[in-house]
Amino acid sequence: MPRSMLARRALFAALALGALPLSAYAQTPNFTGKTIRLIVAFPPGGPVDFVARVIAEPLGKELGTQVIVESKPGANGALGAEATVHAAPNGSTLWLSSVGAVAINPSLYEKLSYEPQRDLAPVSLVVNNIEVLVVNPKDPANSAAELIANARSNKTTPTFASSGTGSIPHLAMEQFADSSKLPLQHIPYKGAAPAITDVMGGQVQAFFGDIPGLIGHIKSGKVKALGVASEKRHPLLPDVKTLAEQGFSDIDSDNWYGLFATSKTPADTIAVLNAAVRRAIAQPAVRDKLAASGAEPLSSTSAELAALLKRDTEKWARVIKSKNIKDQ
Repeated sequence: MPRSMLARRALFAALALGALPLSAYAQTPNFTGKTIRLIVAFPPGGPVDFVARVIAEPLGKELGTQVIVESKPGANGALGAEATVHAAPNGSTLWLSSVGAVAINPSLYEKLSYEPQRDLAPVSLVVNNIEVLVVNPKDPANSAAELIANARSNKTTPTFASSGTGSIPHLAMEQFADSSKLPLQHIPYKGAAPAITDVMGGQVQAFFGDIPGLIGHIKSGKVKALGVASEKRHPLLPDVKTLAEQGFSDIDSDNWYGLFATSKTPADTIAVLNAAVRRAIAQPAVRDKLAASGAEPLSSTSAELAALLKRDTEKWARVIKSKNIKDQ
């Protein structure tokens, strides 16, 4: 399903749900008085943790309970996945995962302790993050097209930092290399922060990253945005052209975050959780706070998230296989 269509359907559904009481969807199970763990497989203070904390309180109010954010960083998301997979199947443990741990890891690692499509029950999308291409502000290029043209003219190979082998920044770079038909040198880092620091310092030329993690640096002039990997321009960067506008196609690198429960969770429990999530995300205060960070608030049905997970798992498997990408 095209992202634009999914976004429209999810938005209309979320708004419609906002006009109805939760009781209209199910009377049971009742979460009142039962604390819900919202697991984040990244350290506190990061973008996934931020989104979790924005939705925790309104989601708790919708369910008549308290939602507590619990950090379980490590093993590229495996610790968070395992805690969710082995949790009691009553909806009291949820995992807010970025796309990497659920759609990329199965192809990146030869041995994985969980199989997302088998072991997890999709609840709902929460946000979508667009990737933006940035360079050092002193770089002569003012667009992605100029970056490639300059490299061809000077017969150089642009260096691209990433937050790690097999990360969305890395895979977006690989898609960009295919689209531009120019070799790019990948330089993996252990996380986005050191990668961005070296782009700002001029040690590396370019970086693809989520807009929420880069918007502050772009606005302050510490990095320069050359293009966004989306169908339309981003509202916080209206003057930055999309890569498609600049002639680069087939760069589909959205880093979405979705809520998951253990696959043993009953369907009626997933339905109650889904309705509550969508009502929480439909609240103007929640949407405004997420949008202000650069993220796109985006809920979905459980089936839509399952379909997106399947599609992205297959898409990233093709990229990883064709580029012979191995975990390092």
